[in-house]
Amino acid sequence: MPISFDNIRIGKKYFLTNYGEESEFEVLEWLGEDNYKLKDLTSLEIYTLNDLIKYGVSDDFDIYEIRSTRR
Repeated sequence: MPISFDNIRIGKKYFLTNYGEESEFEVLEWLGEDNYKLKDLTSLEIYTLNDLIKYGVSDDFDIYEIRSTRR
């Protein structure tokens, strides 16, 4: 089930789809006003959530928490 920006938590990992692009990232820090510092899980690049969605959100926009299956 997709989540909203209000449910994003520091230290958690998420999968985002927007305009057909897919991103997996970990949230590093809250910057205020629905903006977060993120670390890409593939490239290890650091960027903000606002940079990731700066062109808006499309009809296919979804964000999910990546949950570990290990206990």
